[in-house]
Amino acid sequence: MLDAGLFKSDVSELELLARGKVRDIYAVDDAHLMIVATDRISAFDVVLPDPVPGKGEVLTRISAFWFARLNGRVQVRTQLSDLTIHDVIADRAQADALATRATVVRRCRPLPVEAIVRGYIIGSGWKDYQRSAEVSGVSLPTGLQQADSLLAPIFTPSTKAAAGHHDENISFARMIELVGSEHAHTVRELSVQMYTDAAALARERGIIIADTKFEFGLDDDDELVLIDEILTPDSSRFWPAETYAPGISPPSFDKQFVRDYLETLDWDKCAPGPKLPADVLRRTAEKYAEAEHRLTQQ
Repeated sequence: MLDAGLFKSDVSELELLARGKVRDIYAVDDAHLMIVATDRISAFDVVLPDPVPGKGEVLTRISAFWFARLNGRVQVRTQLSDLTIHDVIADRAQADALATRATVVRRCRPLPVEAIVRGYIIGSGWKDYQRSAEVSGVSLPTGLQQADSLLAPIFTPSTKAAAGHHDENISFARMIELVGSEHAHTVRELSVQMYTDAAALARERGIIIADTKFEFGLDDDDELVLIDEILTPDSSRFWPAETYAPGISPPSFDKQFVRDYLETLDWDKCAPGPKLPADVLRRTAEKYAEAEHRLTQQ
């Protein structure tokens, strides 16, 4: 029997600022936020009514694993603060209940772009390549198959779309217009460096990171800060290395079972989303847990 999972958090002591597809964001003070990773899951840009039990805790632990690995390896400030959830919530029972899925972070001003790095040609990148042999203005060799590996990782930024809309791949030149040349070049350099390091470790542990998304913000000193989750199955495409083959869209450690099930329904992919069977929820939860186990070896 699956646990119910956490669909929505409710922290009465703090002001709720926003509910995203997965995360609930609360104000702590002028300098800090608390981010709660719920078990919500979305597909086709629609938040579905049934949570995947344990998903938010897995995402939180995987992000913590990568943030710890970055320390000393990559010169980048992060959103992490010294505060814990028990420092900001007086109700001990409520703090304990959320401790495995909540993170207290520094407030930052998010950049209006997503920093995407691709080591393989898949997803929207594959669609763009089929049309123009380019992704975000980066020219690629002709004759690539779907899911082919690239000679070197490429940086392909995108816009941040409003809820219910799709992000749009943009050129690096357009990114410079949006965030300035210095920040754009630094974000590109850091993103490729972090992806390359993470992909090498993951491959040793049986996972191919096909692509990933990083997000950055600016602190009060206008310094770049790495924010949000990093290198999780929600922000990346994780493939089992043992079953990888180009020419198809490989199976992945994420919401694959959810998407596959939804494709069998007579659903227009608009809200509200349909309920999910227990078996689909269970198999999805197992995939997230397997990804964590392989990566962290715990």
